[in-house]
Amino acid sequence: MVYRGILWAPWRMSYIRSSAGKPEKCIFCEALSSDDDKHYVVYRSRHSIAMLNLYPYNTAHVMVAPKRHVPSIELLSNEEMLDLWRTVSIVMKAIRLEYSPHGFNIGINIGRVAGAGIEHHVHVHVVPRWNGDTNFMPVVSGVKVMPEDLRSTWLRIRSAIQKVLST
Repeated sequence: MVYRGILWAPWRMSYIRSSAGKPEKCIFCEALSSDDDKHYVVYRSRHSIAMLNLYPYNTAHVMVAPKRHVPSIELLSNEEMLDLWRTVSIVMKAIRLEYSPHGFNIGINIGRVAGAGIEHHVHVHVVPRWNGDTNFMPVVSGVKVMPEDLRSTWLRIRSAIQKVLST
């Protein structure tokens, strides 16, 4: 028997309204010229930016992007590439420190056919995973339950990054 109930997700309306019939804005470029708290930026390096995914696959899902607006990694300079992966490493260390995940999914989707939601600005997804984080909700109804609000996650990861950088 499959339960067919109502799942309230009022935060989705802002996403629907922001994307319906509008040209796609680059969230990374917008975040670069804005306040960190507005776009949930957890870290900025010389060539990269790291920010929470507003529509995460899991708690503490962070995206790391080069500051330069390019669609693919082979267009990055060696310095940008090194900085990007150093930033991924810092983010992973911070998430390990703060959330103790059992593993990570790290990935880059290049091009819309590969699953890139933002295809013109390459970025790396850092998704922490825990044993048992796939429970009955996604299996039975295709729904993911997020146990923590984005602001709390943002504050925790930013604090953990400062600890990582100070060691």
